[in-house]
Amino acid sequence: MSASSPRTPSSPESPWPVRVVSDQIAAWIHRLGAVWVEGQITQLSLRPGTRTAFLTLRDPSVDNSLTLTCPPRLISESPVPVTEGSRVVVRGTPRFYTGRGSFSLQVSEIRPVGVGELLARIERLKQALAAEGLFDPRLKRPLPFLPTCVGLITGRASAAERDVVEVARGRWPDVRFAVRNTAVQGVSAVPQILDALAELDADPVVDVIILARGGGSVEDLLPFSDEALIRAISRCRTPVVSAIGHEPDSPLSDLVADLRAATPTDAAKRVVPDVVEERRRIAEARARTARALRGWVERERDQLAAVRSRPCMANPYGIVDSRAEVVAGALRAARRDITRIIDSETASLGHLSARLTTLGPAATLARGYAVVQSVAGVHDGRVVSSIADAPPGSQLRIRVSDGALSAAVLGSTPAAGRTTTPAQATTGSPATVTPETGTPESDTPESDTPESATPEEQS
Repeated sequence: MSASSPRTPSSPESPWPVRVVSDQIAAWIHRLGAVWVEGQITQLSLRPGTRTAFLTLRDPSVDNSLTLTCPPRLISESPVPVTEGSRVVVRGTPRFYTGRGSFSLQVSEIRPVGVGELLARIERLKQALAAEGLFDPRLKRPLPFLPTCVGLITGRASAAERDVVEVARGRWPDVRFAVRNTAVQGVSAVPQILDALAELDADPVVDVIILARGGGSVEDLLPFSDEALIRAISRCRTPVVSAIGHEPDSPLSDLVADLRAATPTDAAKRVVPDVVEERRRIAEARARTARALRGWVERERDQLAAVRSRPCMANPYGIVDSRAEVVAGALRAARRDITRIIDSETASLGHLSARLTTLGPAATLARGYAVVQSVAGVHDGRVVSSIADAPPGSQLRIRVSDGALSAAVLGSTPAAGRTTTPAQATTGSPATVTPETGTPESDTPESDTPESATPEEQS
């Protein structure tokens, strides 16, 4: 025990004096040595001309604070301004002042790490969660047009709750809320928010959930960048709207939520439609629809009138009547041409018929020619064109213009003028024999050709 320590233990009969107790406490505290402490500065007292600055360092997670003393130059010469609300790490030696019985930490170094260190931690968590795909825009769920019930997680009797409820009911008076009041900063904020979020997400009546909190420092908004809360929001089946702080604030809940609202008031406007505005839009839509319908009817009516005013529609038979005379003229011309062609061909046919009659076998027979055919033998019915075809004694059939004669060959006379032995012709019926050839005249059918006449007949 040190020299300043009492030699006897304290008792009701022999208590220690105050100075002894103070010395004992100071001795034990001074043995702790220098320590590094992290916290948030809540009070800063720096008076001009003083040699000591007084600060209050608070633990942001619990309601504990510590008094600090330091030379004013540590604050004035800090590379980063040290102000109330700053989160710092200090190196100091615990001191107990026996004169007034107070404890403080005598600071020899101050490092402002509040925003920088916190933002670095948040940034590392942000990158890790983004790599997992929790912030993917494709995972965002659309908000219902008119929610049946709006779940609201916010601080008790907070301005954020008042703003959301009043603005929403001003826009749509019949909107309903399921409010869950929780801590929105400090060590107990995250567990309470997680419980409220799970409860509202399990409620089938709740169509959308709003996380609302007013503005604050980076340290105050830390619960809304907690990893457990971020993952819970991503697992929610109900759309979640993050309305934390003000426009510049950007906790990680804004990135994972289905919709990020700049303020709680903005969240109420984004979630609940304005009944007056919707009625105005309906009226405008009806007016536009009516104008479009009237315009369409007018255009169709004008087009129908234009079609009906065309000559072909005003008098459908006009085009037929105008072409009737043309058709009649074409018919007359066609009949005239056909008649002329028929007459011409009839005349040509008459000329050809006359020529054929003139050149036909009937005319040849009428001029005294005859057609001689053999009657018996292998050449029965064959036209005799040479004296060799009808030797003496051959039976012949002689066709003349008015009938046929039967005859027998008595002899033949060559073309050179020599005569054969005279013979008497025998006929089966009376016949007249020409004096030049001794052959009776016969009738030849019109179908026979003149080339079939014998040389004797032609001579």
